[in-house]
Amino acid sequence: MKVQSLFDLEGRSFSRADKASRFVTGHDFSRADKTNKINRALAPEGRPSGNLFFAMCFAIFLFAPAALPAQQNKPWEKIPIPKLHDFKPQQPKRIQLKNGIVLFLQEDHELPFVSGSVLIPGGSRDEVPAKTGLVELYGQAWRTGGTAKVSGDALDDLLEAKAAHIETEGGGESTMLAWDSLKGDADQVFSLALDLLLHPAFNPEKLQLAQQQAATGIVRRNDEESEIASRESAKLVYGANSPYTRQPELATIGTVSVDDLKAWHDRTIGGKLIVGISGDFDPVAMEAKLRAAFEGLPPAKAAPARHDIFPGPKPGISFIDKEDVNQSNVEIVGLGTDRRNPDVPALALMNDVLGGGFSSRLIQKVRTELGLAYSVGGGYGFAYDHPATFRVAVLTGSATTVEATKAALDVIAGLTSHEFSQEELDRAKDNILNSFLFRYDTKDKVLAERERLEFYGYPADYLETYQAALKKVTLADLNSVAKKYIHPEKLALLVVGNGPEIKPGLDALKLGPIQTVDIAIPQPGKQPGQPGQPGAMEKNQ
Repeated sequence: MKVQSLFDLEGRSFSRADKASRFVTGHDFSRADKTNKINRALAPEGRPSGNLFFAMCFAIFLFAPAALPAQQNKPWEKIPIPKLHDFKPQQPKRIQLKNGIVLFLQEDHELPFVSGSVLIPGGSRDEVPAKTGLVELYGQAWRTGGTAKVSGDALDDLLEAKAAHIETEGGGESTMLAWDSLKGDADQVFSLALDLLLHPAFNPEKLQLAQQQAATGIVRRNDEESEIASRESAKLVYGANSPYTRQPELATIGTVSVDDLKAWHDRTIGGKLIVGISGDFDPVAMEAKLRAAFEGLPPAKAAPARHDIFPGPKPGISFIDKEDVNQSNVEIVGLGTDRRNPDVPALALMNDVLGGGFSSRLIQKVRTELGLAYSVGGGYGFAYDHPATFRVAVLTGSATTVEATKAALDVIAGLTSHEFSQEELDRAKDNILNSFLFRYDTKDKVLAERERLEFYGYPADYLETYQAALKKVTLADLNSVAKKYIHPEKLALLVVGNGPEIKPGLDALKLGPIQTVDIAIPQPGKQPGQPGQPGAMEKNQ
């Protein structure tokens, strides 16, 4: 059995740009090679890898004594635990140019490397629906097309010879150009990156290649039941046509032209750019170089206000039949909140108690006590600039689908009826507060978080004030937010599994009629929502 917590310590939401297979917190930064660094900054570090973790568990099981004496000494309890250092990350230097562009300089002389990035507002949530997938194609074709001076292929050869990188990527809320190199090559690589930023040459052949690769992903998107579950459950919360759940189709990517890519670039490059540089450099010289490169650009245009609608799910059961599996992916979902909500610190702690790890209520009840789930976890999500989702995910065998689902629903409902204990609160605080030191243990992670806060308009000291607010949460606060935000009657349920093997059937849950979801991939010329196309809903007889 694979045992894992599906969620980080603070609850997560869905994002189409994350290919619907990852749990995210509503941030959607595309940093090319730096993307993983930003993602790592959002999750606790210092854990063993999956294989190492299970090897350790097996070794403990193999060599542990069969039974422990009742009065056995516990010397590990006498090991002194030193107090962790105070959380005071070194903040990068912030410089705002007269045109509105923001620069961040983060010195780090540990290694002779320099890396940089330009974050550009505007992502897939801003696409025209008829051209859904444009930003993903743009992110690839931008880099592979090269510039007017250097073709993409020539750029590949040049960078490979220097062990350097320049990458571009499109995301849900932004696009990104990022680069890195040895200190001695930093000036040349920066010049190449700047040329790509300001003078891209979108190549029709490279666009066609990107379209072919995207089409391959589309036709295979129903291979993994976990990806289906997270993608389709997000649609229950936000709606199938929401900017946060729209998915590229063969027809929509086929309509994207080189002119579309150029128009997108011209539209977004004029926004408030956020430029971040980290590594081994002289700060005075670097500031002068960045000013020379970006100060002459036109004044940054403000991003238009968004007016997205978040209806929340319609309570009930949706089912997707996948007969080539012997397990069920169960998603229990609802509408979450955003990080500006003052209740977020208490919600984060509630999430840890609910589904944050092996000591959480979901793990202890559904997996450890009842033995009904391979993995289970969840929480009340909060994104930076829009409501995230409440989500609890259960992976269980086909025959235990109904029982495991009932157990998870009982644990969720229990948040409002079974009051939290001081032990649960203390453990949750330790988990989250201690994780800060590992989530931001490098200057590069701190820079990535600072750029994120700048992008969404949060104060520079947000992390510090958030940490202080976590420390102040009381048991009364925890019980209060549970009663305020946990409403089982408003949740929707999605099951992806092998229908004939789910016995008893899903109707045993007594949550109303079961809606079957058709996830067939439409061919060009057919519209979603037609019979046999995604979006068509039928009652299961």
